[in-house]
Amino acid sequence: MTDERNRAHRSTALVMASTLVSRLLGFVRIAVIGALFGASGDADVLNLVFNIPNNLRKLLAEGALSSAFLPVLSRSHLEDPGGAGSRTLVSQLIGFQLLILLPLLVLSTVFAGPVVNTILAFPEPERQVLAARLFRWLIHYVLLISVAAVLMGTLNSHHRFFLPAVAPLLFSAGVIGSVVFLHPYLGIFSMVVGVLLGGVGQLVIQVPSVRKMGYTLRPTFSFGDPRFRTVLKQWLPVLSTASIFAVDQQIALFFASGLRDGSGSALTNALVFWQLPFGIFSASITTVLFPLMSQQWARGDNAGLRVSVFGGLRSLALLLIPAAVALVVFGEPMIAVALQRGAFTGGNTIMAARVLVGYSLGLFSVGAFTFLQRFFYAAGDYRTPLKVALVTMVLDVSLSLVLKETPLEVAGLSVANSVAFTVGFLLLLYSAGRRIGAGGAVVYLPAVLRALIASAGAAVAVLLLRGRINLFNPGTPWWGPGSTLKSLVLLLLEGATALAALLGVYRLLGIRILAILRRRGVHPESGESDSKGNDCER
Repeated sequence: MTDERNRAHRSTALVMASTLVSRLLGFVRIAVIGALFGASGDADVLNLVFNIPNNLRKLLAEGALSSAFLPVLSRSHLEDPGGAGSRTLVSQLIGFQLLILLPLLVLSTVFAGPVVNTILAFPEPERQVLAARLFRWLIHYVLLISVAAVLMGTLNSHHRFFLPAVAPLLFSAGVIGSVVFLHPYLGIFSMVVGVLLGGVGQLVIQVPSVRKMGYTLRPTFSFGDPRFRTVLKQWLPVLSTASIFAVDQQIALFFASGLRDGSGSALTNALVFWQLPFGIFSASITTVLFPLMSQQWARGDNAGLRVSVFGGLRSLALLLIPAAVALVVFGEPMIAVALQRGAFTGGNTIMAARVLVGYSLGLFSVGAFTFLQRFFYAAGDYRTPLKVALVTMVLDVSLSLVLKETPLEVAGLSVANSVAFTVGFLLLLYSAGRRIGAGGAVVYLPAVLRALIASAGAAVAVLLLRGRINLFNPGTPWWGPGSTLKSLVLLLLEGATALAALLGVYRLLGIRILAILRRRGVHPESGESDSKGNDCER
């Protein structure tokens, strides 16, 4: 168990580092797009249309399908160490995806106009036409990322996380290169070229490693293997749950497309910043612990499972709560420094920052919700996440309908999302405690309080420093000029102050957060002390 735990720690650190680089490159991507295309008009169309295949990706790629097949593949490795069953299963999954996606892509290409008219509502007819033209090409990204996701899940099931973590770098590189060099000739369609090139890159980079492990990429269209039937049986309820959230997000995009100009870009740009800490911390911890929890459930290791679940929640609290407060405090300065140049104006910065604040309120809840979903999937329970997903979506849409008509406008959509996911997380937490016992909460619950105290201390330190800085520029915030060297230096100064204050308060509270990140963050002992008798917080 010690080797397994240490491997999980190393893997999480590796995934976090790779994800950090990927997210930073993602910032460069949206900065380039914002500078060249702005944050309204055609950029609104581009951002909202790309989210359609992006949502389908969550259903047919690393979202629903991976959640269903990874536990089965992990059990297959234990039951058949020779790997023949695992290789057959992967070939069947690739064949199954081709069987579903190729007809879908043909229909989407032919009927692009009606599809877009159903799910987006731009006031101007010419934007609807542009949206259909973009959709006709961007939809093909789904096929590339879906096959890449099967390879990603295969590598993860063997505890190989590096290549799947760095593959998104190629996506961002493809988009950046295409937009920079091709936009004078193709305009907004240069983004289409970049998306498709990036999808090819994410697929191709994983092929050598998967083939080296003995897998073949040849699709199999014979689906008689009982393991595949198990995946299909599990995929349908997971698909139902993921479909609920895809529909939920698409409804939010539909609402945004009908609000004032720039709302769609504000929503998508805010999500990019929100996804930085979410991807680094939440997605990394969940990626590493999901196959581990699947194996623990298969072995009947209930004690180890409880350690993984509450240890994961503890780490999420200690990392995501401060990150959420940081997004609130630094939202407007970060967006200004990263994006405010060229066609991206100060008004675009303010609108995106307001949306980001709304999403930040639910950062921890969404991370914990996603993590607990994977716990239930690892345990073979697909009904509980489905029921909770329905409650979450109904609450989100209901609140969105009300809040978008208030002065919050598009920010009301993000606030509604945060409230709904907080309720959903609490429902999943209650159900998880009933299944494995709530004893591990002795590790998780105090972490929430300590994270809140430390975050408050860091926020106060930054606001005091900001007040001193603004004395030299009365009447205007220091980030007002947007992306300048001076603004970048001041942002880094405030960021360093926040980090020092956070680490200092955590130290006073007995938490060494760097040690958690380095070796014990995802798998602390479920009791008050670790295997060596040391305080589990240190």
